[in-house]
Amino acid sequence: MDQFVGLTPRETVEKVSSSLGCSPTSAEVAAHLDKQDPLRALRGEFLLPTVADLPPSDLSKVNGSQECIYMVGNSLGLQPKKARKYLEEELENWAKMGVHGHVLGPRPWAWAENTMEELMANVVGAKTEEVALMNGLTVNLHLLLLSFYKPTATRHKILLEDKAFPSDHYAVESQIRLRGFDPQKSMLLISPRPGEETLRTEDIVRRIEEEGDSIAVVMFSGVQYYTGQLFNMAAITEAGHRKGCFVGFDCAHAAGNVELKLHDWGVDFACWCSYKYINSGAGGIAGAFIHEKHKDTVKPALVGWWGHDLKTRFRMNNVLDLQPGVSGFRLSNQPILLVCPLQASLEVFNMTSMQELRRKSLLLTGYLEFLILHYFREDASQPHKAHVRIITPSDPQQRGCQLSLCFSVPIRTIFQEMEKRGVACDMREPSVLRIAPVPLYNSFTDVHRFIETLRDALTASST
Repeated sequence: MDQFVGLTPRETVEKVSSSLGCSPTSAEVAAHLDKQDPLRALRGEFLLPTVADLPPSDLSKVNGSQECIYMVGNSLGLQPKKARKYLEEELENWAKMGVHGHVLGPRPWAWAENTMEELMANVVGAKTEEVALMNGLTVNLHLLLLSFYKPTATRHKILLEDKAFPSDHYAVESQIRLRGFDPQKSMLLISPRPGEETLRTEDIVRRIEEEGDSIAVVMFSGVQYYTGQLFNMAAITEAGHRKGCFVGFDCAHAAGNVELKLHDWGVDFACWCSYKYINSGAGGIAGAFIHEKHKDTVKPALVGWWGHDLKTRFRMNNVLDLQPGVSGFRLSNQPILLVCPLQASLEVFNMTSMQELRRKSLLLTGYLEFLILHYFREDASQPHKAHVRIITPSDPQQRGCQLSLCFSVPIRTIFQEMEKRGVACDMREPSVLRIAPVPLYNSFTDVHRFIETLRDALTASST
């Protein structure tokens, strides 16, 4: 797609439609963009359900043999094709080798996750030794806060966005209570300006500058789960450090979605799940990051056997030989049956780069935005026509692949009509659909089909 470098998505669509002699909204444009997509083969590395596979589909309304329109990678990524193969290998090893599987086979169970840390580090912009694969996201967040949140009488607050993902909110509340402080006084929430849906970077930085002397930890998401806003993590980290705060991020909706540079930005700690954009399956192994600058100074509050150096772990002398950095935060061996699908997905990521995926994503989501604005923008001449407002930032540098669509009418019936027609997406009542065209496996044709289906669903729900 080098011929489109420097063009906005709108300019790209108009250029393609002009060369094809068709409307910018024609399916021909999507087909042409798919043919020009250098990453198109990656779709073949995943299992995409058919319309008939999805339980809500109504086969009287749509062809069940078609691939479904899967726009919900922000909630659960597709299954990598190699996941089943790797799982069956380990089930066979367990059946045939028993305990010897701990140290033999293609992925010895005792250190299987260690072999994937470099692949994961590439996804999040970290050094290999700064990344650990372990536990679930919220468990990792608790472990990290136990070490980075060290409240004092004068510096005891944690700053996070209002309406953070509930698990983050609960984790921060409980960590504050655990240290004997009151969340009402120590939990500092920042909201968008009145009438706005998303936070401005300058407002976040100003809040840190104004109250930073009392803030122990700045804790934000990388991409806000509801609005899809991509926070300026570098600016937030810099502002926090200027005031002596530790800065951490929940990258659940950022890892595998946008280009991260956790090491270069100097982020102190981060955690993320792997079942959304990283496609490891529901409840997959999560990731944790601690910057190398802390490897000898920030220690885990809780320790376990797996934090002990592998070279001496099995001497069993009960003298802890703690691994430096985030590796010392490990508690237990990781379930090999969860390692397998994560390996399958990370191998697909290794076929490309986050830079290339991001380049496609900017055009793919921009194409979705172009079509939404064309068909569903509010029209004063048709005041009774349902319309859509995109609450995700229009600036591509302030969003990932997700667009959050706010409808002028209740969304449930529209959502149900879309599900009947083979669309998998995400609803947040009363009025928001979250749509995530994932560059790893979604196509421009998927986006066009989604828009056509949304038009049909709006018509059906209004009758």
